Amino acid sequence: MSTTDSRRTTEQPPHKPKFTFPSALTVLAVVTIAVWLLAFLVPSGQYDRNASGAPIQGTYHRVDSGQSFVDRLNDLFLAPVNGLYGVQDEKTGQVGPDLAGELYGSAGVFLFVLAIGAFITVVFATGALDRGIGRLAHRLRERGALLIAGIMMVFSVLGTVEGFAEETLGFYGLIVPLMLALGYDRMVAVGTIILGAGIGVLCSTVNPFATGVASSAADISLGDGIVLRFVMWVVLTAVTVAYVIRYARRVRRNPERSITGFLPGDRDSNQSDVPESAEEPRLTGLHKAVLITMGLVFAFMIFSVVPWASALTGDADARPYGFELGWSFPQLAALFLCAAVLIGLVARMGEQRLSSMIIKGAADFISPALVIVLARGVTVIMNNTKITDTVLHSIEGIVKGTSSGVFAIIVFVVNLPLAFLIPSTSGHATLAMPILAPLADFAGVSRAVVVTAWQAASGWMNLWVPTTAVTIGGVALAKVGYDKYLRFVWPLLALLFLMICGFVAFGAILT
Repeated sequence: MSTTDSRRTTEQPPHKPKFTFPSALTVLAVVTIAVWLLAFLVPSGQYDRNASGAPIQGTYHRVDSGQSFVDRLNDLFLAPVNGLYGVQDEKTGQVGPDLAGELYGSAGVFLFVLAIGAFITVVFATGALDRGIGRLAHRLRERGALLIAGIMMVFSVLGTVEGFAEETLGFYGLIVPLMLALGYDRMVAVGTIILGAGIGVLCSTVNPFATGVASSAADISLGDGIVLRFVMWVVLTAVTVAYVIRYARRVRRNPERSITGFLPGDRDSNQSDVPESAEEPRLTGLHKAVLITMGLVFAFMIFSVVPWASALTGDADARPYGFELGWSFPQLAALFLCAAVLIGLVARMGEQRLSSMIIKGAADFISPALVIVLARGVTVIMNNTKITDTVLHSIEGIVKGTSSGVFAIIVFVVNLPLAFLIPSTSGHATLAMPILAPLADFAGVSRAVVVTAWQAASGWMNLWVPTTAVTIGGVALAKVGYDKYLRFVWPLLALLFLMICGFVAFGAILT
């Protein structure tokens, strides 16, 4: 046998690269090109508008877009630019960076996301949030059910107000050993973390990355619909917490009923070891000050965006109270930039470290910010080729004649596959809301209900789809099989699906 033949017999077959789902930026780049090509096939048309700019049902008619091939090519080239600071001409409705009129791009939301990123990064740099959650876990370590409920509630609150999700990946090293020491399995830790934060994001009340971006794209206030979302958050969080505790108690009574089983060493620790071996994380005065300041910032954000007159009277057209601020994204961006500096001063970071943390936070959040810009760029292409109203008209035919409750459920269901294709909540919202929001006007339903139905679809999918780092990364860190996680979570997913349909239908009927 020759040397060459010998080498051939010992060579291993080439390893096939494992498929990974493309990032949201790549997906939206493909969507941009696809929509640009489809615009050559979809006929241009438009609705007549009322005084507020909303389309009038039944007035759709075909029009000529008036664009040459060069114009369309220019729109494709400038799509990201227009998505950031494109201006809509008042007369023609066209969007471009050098026109005069109203800002159409998402510059305000873009800066808001960067400001939130700076604030969150500065808070985490102080160590106060990690220490606070660690202290809660230690205090409740001998009361398993209360510990699970406490951690899930904290994660859910953070999820509903600021989209706390990826940040949970840092807590597996703390919570997995703690749950094992209390006689539970690794699935209890996974459920506590993923479902705790996930249900908060699903029922976002003022989450800037979900509710905020969607409300902006739907041209409504961040506080619109907050009462329905708050009630939904309370109920669905309670159901989710009860589901995890029920499984935990079952495993503790009979370990053989564990879905995951136990790895070598998982059962070596016992509850009596925990109090002696674990040292309680200490909250310094600085940590307490940071946590209090963070809580006050989010409380003030909620106060500033809620339309209190409408929320308290139930009348959407109620005259605002004198104390209402009616803040939107420019003011909120400034709030969180100032809050990031305030947290840094409270934590005595020093000018250099505080500056670097603010820059790092903005840099870390540039990806979701760019996703918003790309998604907005897609809507600019649709606007300039005048096919947005054509798409809206085709969907109008599907929902026409349905009751308001059925309409809300359809919006929820339609967004499920979109949430899978575009796992970024910000990109999904910016892309879908310009079409979905006017549908609410046709159905006689508040646009806030459409926002709630959309974010519920996005949040429900993100509890289990393998395209999200929160889910697939979480089960990997906990050393739990993804298939076993699906087996654990599917009954809850089915229950949440039915409850969400009930909530959005009820909300639509009320409006």
